[in-house]
Formats: sequence, structure tokens, C-alpha cells
Amino acid sequence: MKYLSISETAIKMGLSERSIRNYCAQGRIPGAILKGKSWLIPFDANKPSRINGKENECDEEALSLGYELIDFINNSPVPFYAIENVKQRLLDGSYEQKFENKDFNLKPGSKVFFIRNGSTLIALNVGKNVSSGNCHFHIIVSHDDSPCFKIKPECDSKTDIYNKINVETYGGLINSTWLDRPLGIAGRVIVNTEQGLETRLINLNDNVVMIPNLCIHFNREINEGYKYDKAIDLQAFIGQELEGNPLRELLSSHLNVKTEDISNFDLYLYNRESGYLWGNKKEYVSSSRLDDLECVYCSMKAFLQEENDNCINVLYIADNEEVGSCSRQGADSDFLETVLGKCVDKLGGDYKVALANSFLISADNAHAVHPNKPGISDADNRPYMNKGIAIKFKGEMFYTTDGISGAIFQRLCDSSHTPYQFFTNRSDIRGGHTLGALLLSHVSIMAVDIGLPQLAMHSSFETAGTLDIKYGVNAFKEFYSSNIEIEGDNYKIYK
Repeated sequence: MKYLSISETAIKMGLSERSIRNYCAQGRIPGAILKGKSWLIPFDANKPSRINGKENECDEEALSLGYELIDFINNSPVPFYAIENVKQRLLDGSYEQKFENKDFNLKPGSKVFFIRNGSTLIALNVGKNVSSGNCHFHIIVSHDDSPCFKIKPECDSKTDIYNKINVETYGGLINSTWLDRPLGIAGRVIVNTEQGLETRLINLNDNVVMIPNLCIHFNREINEGYKYDKAIDLQAFIGQELEGNPLRELLSSHLNVKTEDISNFDLYLYNRESGYLWGNKKEYVSSSRLDDLECVYCSMKAFLQEENDNCINVLYIADNEEVGSCSRQGADSDFLETVLGKCVDKLGGDYKVALANSFLISADNAHAVHPNKPGISDADNRPYMNKGIAIKFKGEMFYTTDGISGAIFQRLCDSSHTPYQFFTNRSDIRGGHTLGALLLSHVSIMAVDIGLPQLAMHSSFETAGTLDIKYGVNAFKEFYSSNIEIEGDNYKIYK
């Protein structure tokens, strides 16, 4: 059979290439074959008809972004891979990597990025009109880690005839959602070489291990609030009657090194189930790690698409938010402070003045009203999926938003035709912390906390709104391309 490329099919059918990709991904072009990262379409394929008429037609831009997000998440099983994926996109966009332990040059028009620990990244796009007297930052911060299981250093163990992997929980995961599903292993391995220690990324992209439930016949309380014992119920098994150290042997085979040359590692279990769009209009996206790779993706997408001649746009992706951020690569470290300070110094500006004129968006997903538990949400400040970005408030200031910073973000949303909502916890329910408040203890910047509404946060498989991906990208693009001028207690937002 003769096949056409996406571009050839787009010309033949009179559609955009994006539409052809979406139709293929939705299964609406029979016989289309995915080869590598592209589609081959049968020569005699017909143009797909609309679904249930125009009123139910999918939002093409949102669909395209949704499928891109799923692809990004599938290729980012752990923070090391998320940062590597962002790094490659930055390099493709003419950004240059700089290093904290080496001197570097910076000038108006520079596009640079820094990586710490392989899991945290800060990128800067210095506007052409930035100078010593006109130097400030527009920052979006999100986090790339998600609750999961971390493999312990001595991990190969045995119970009865079963070979097991000794793991511990990382972050506040919903335990039950990790059982009885295929799990992969990914992270980094430290290898001894003649030249020294080498760090190598590894993704055992296969159904490697499983954490099985006990059957209901042996655990009659499983549906009555059963409490899982992390040291017993939540251990993974990798096989049975295997000799030696099965995991280390898998690592050595995958990396083509001797097992004795594996010095150490940072490895995690991850849910291998691929994400998907669903619903009558494909209006929902379900996937692992939406919290917070959805905000990582949206901010990265906007950062790479927008320029601002009058300020320094900053993309900040932090690790370890789910465990408190108190690491050298977390938001409670000096990373942002160090990078921003060095940049202002290179440009000859005043660091404190630069911060006083800057603005930060802390982007971490928010809780949507639950279809089965709507009463758990606040009576009046209750965001829904596909209804817009949630602006977060908390009287105890766990979120950074106040009336001024919230109003500035609202203006950005209005300018980009992006709907927004407000989120607060119900007054008798204590909420959690995120990135913004921790960062402000290191850099004093006006800030707002926002998120994209989602269900089942901290489950191994979460759900959000497809339209909200587009809303996030559009609002972030508006922020990166706008000017925020501060004059005492007055604020001007313009382009």
C-alpha cells in the first residue's frame, strides 16, 4: 500500500498538519501507522468527518497541546529525564548551557540556562533593552518531581522464592493506586570508570516490577479503610528463584558495564501506563505525574515561544517539592538567588532594585471540585476543570497571592482571553505548601500562586482538563511578553 506523509496528507485534504496529527492520534484515519514519531497515512484515506456536528467539534489547539503534554510526560518518568527533555528543547532554541562552578559572560540578548544536580533547571532570556538601569525578572517556577517509590541502596532481597526490590515512599502518594499495575524503573546510575565517576541516565522502559495486593479473601478489610504497611505491603517484586542481584544485573546489562563498577544510584519506580485524552470532546487528560509536569510543560512551551526586550524572562523548574524542597536543588535552596544575583552583577545592575521590580508566578496544580465529593471544596472558591486557571489564596500565606499580585495575574488573563477561577481550602481543612512561599524566603519578589485544576492529586494516575493546558500556555505567554511597571502602590501592565 502507498502511504503519504503528514505534510502530503495535509495538502491533499486541505487541513493543517496539526489537524492530521490529531486525527491520527484519535484513530479517525483508518490504516494510519505511527512510525517513530511520525505518521504514515494510506494514500486513499478519506478526510475525517466532524464528530456529531460543529457544536461538538474538539478544540484543535487544545487537543494538539494535550497530545504534546502526554508525549512529554511519557518521556519524563523521573526529574532527571524531565530536565534532559527541557534541556534539549532549550538547545534547539539556541540557548547555551552555563555552569555555576565556572565564570560566564552575560549581555543583553543572551539566552542561557543552568542545571543543578541534573534535576533542577533555571533558564534566562535576557531582553535586548535590558541594561544596568533597567534590569528585572519575570519568573515562572514549577516542580518536576511527583510522589512515587525510591529504591534503597541495598535493594535486592528475597522472601520465600520471590526476588524483591526494597523501596521507600517518596512524597505523599496515594498508596493503593500503585498496586497491581506495571511499574518501570528510571533514574541515574553512578559508574566507576578509569577517568573517575560518570553519571548515566537509565530508564528500564519495560514492565519490570509489580506491587501486588493481597486478595480480598485474605484481607476482608481491604474495602473498609485498610492501612497499608509500607515495609510489608508496599514492597515490589521482580521475579522468583533468581540468583545473584537481579536489579544490579539489569542495570549492568542495560548500561553495558560490570556490576562491580556500579557505585551508587538514584532510582525510582514509575507508573508505565501511558496517558490519554478522553471524554465526548476529548476534554479530559489522564496521566501519571500531571502534578506538576503539566505546569512544567506549559511554562516551558510559553518560555520558548515568547520574547521580551525589556526584562529577563526566567524559566525555573525545581526538584524535591514533594518532600519539602530542603535540598541543594530544591526551592528552599540558594539556586535561584545565586543565579539571579550573578546575572544582575554581570549586567552591572543593582540586585535589590531588580528584585523589587520583578514578578514571580508559582505554578503548581490545584484541586478541582470532585464529582463524588463536591462538599469537600470551599462553598464559593471552587475551581472546575476546563473553566480556567485557579488563582490560589490562603490566609496563613502558604500561598503567596495577595490582592495586588492576584489582580495583576487577573489582568494578564484578561489580556490573553484566558478564564480564571479562585481557589481556597475549605476553612476547616488545612492545605499544603508549594514553591512560592519557600522561594520568597530567599528572594523578595512580588508573587502569585496559581494552578491548573485536577482530580486525584498524588494518585499514580491523575486527571485534568484538556482546555486548561491551552489556558496555561496562553496566560504564561502573556506574562512573558508583557511589561509590569511598579510605581509605588500603582501597577501598569502593558506591551
